[in-house]
Amino acid sequence: ASGAALEGHLTTPSTMASQVFAINAPVLAKSSFKGSSAGLKAARAPSAARVATVTKASGTDYGLGLEMKTTKEKSMKAGRAPVPLELEDMPLPLNTFKNKSPFTGTVKSVERIVGPNATGETCHIIIEHGGKMPFWEGQSYGVIPPGTKVNSKGKEVPHGVRLYSIASTRYGDEFDGKTATLCVRRATYWDPEKNAEDPEKKGICSNFLCDAKPGQEVMMTGPTGQVMLLPKDPATPVIMVATGTGIAPMRSYYRRFFVEDVKSWEFKGLAWLFMGVANSDAKLYDDEIQECVNRFPGQFRVDYALSREQNNAKGGKMYIQDKVEEYKDQVFQLLDGGAHMYFCGLKGMMPGILAMLEGVCKEKGINYEEWLEGLKEKGQWHVEVY
Repeated sequence: ASGAALEGHLTTPSTMASQVFAINAPVLAKSSFKGSSAGLKAARAPSAARVATVTKASGTDYGLGLEMKTTKEKSMKAGRAPVPLELEDMPLPLNTFKNKSPFTGTVKSVERIVGPNATGETCHIIIEHGGKMPFWEGQSYGVIPPGTKVNSKGKEVPHGVRLYSIASTRYGDEFDGKTATLCVRRATYWDPEKNAEDPEKKGICSNFLCDAKPGQEVMMTGPTGQVMLLPKDPATPVIMVATGTGIAPMRSYYRRFFVEDVKSWEFKGLAWLFMGVANSDAKLYDDEIQECVNRFPGQFRVDYALSREQNNAKGGKMYIQDKVEEYKDQVFQLLDGGAHMYFCGLKGMMPGILAMLEGVCKEKGINYEEWLEGLKEKGQWHVEVY
């Protein structure tokens, strides 16, 4: 589908956007971001938290080897994959399973999907739910790790729920609606004095999931979340800005757009992914992404920000906001035409992005606060950071 071929499906502002996009489509620049080096704990709901800790170790083998396992061969068909379309009629599920009565899923597979020089380990984890825990793209599952902790009152209690954005569509990696995928970074703590990881401070849930073997039972809650749902109109352009495992919801989007055969929701818009990681070995799902770009060059584009391999226009490290800024005119034009913009990753990514957007507004003579408020009011602005 070339940019020109799309125009018949799009409204006038989007047609203009599609031309902007098509002109630049061949320039598939590579780009970058370095995760915040602080361990972050962000409460997302009274009972749930997302935890992210960045390790300084690369090349550490946790038992899965150091090679980057690719997913394209197993999770993409030669053409669009047929799926059980009755799931299109499903109303939005919310909190089907709660903390006190969680669902028991089963781990089907765990694979390391980063290379040996990645900063830390990220795993692609497929969990079987047998169709009993359906969800929409952009939602999250809660995971309750096994075991207990001692709370502030000295009482032994079960571990709390950790939220993970779901990295597959409702149909799962096997297109049968019976599995869901999580993209999990193993949270470890690097002790500078010992010059080694401190196992006492590792993330309990991420290590449980990354160490899981096929058949391992997992207690899950949810699905939750309405912030990251896709637009109702499949002609809407979608701009995705992800850092690290923030690729999870974006993977569910591009697979819905380009991998599955959903005739009642056929994506006619433009999808533009900005992806920030430290280096080439830390790219996530790049084999799938490049295959989708090859199949739909006029509709899908990806730009990487690789903070340890690239420099920005000022000669500093290339972070995600620098890469988006390179295309500020096209991005603003797409947003003016009704595009939705999605952000997911460590919360440290947002201040730089917002400061960059404010600067661009100033250059263009736009009132930044009013502009951003307008996007939020129209439902074009979606942020999930942790």
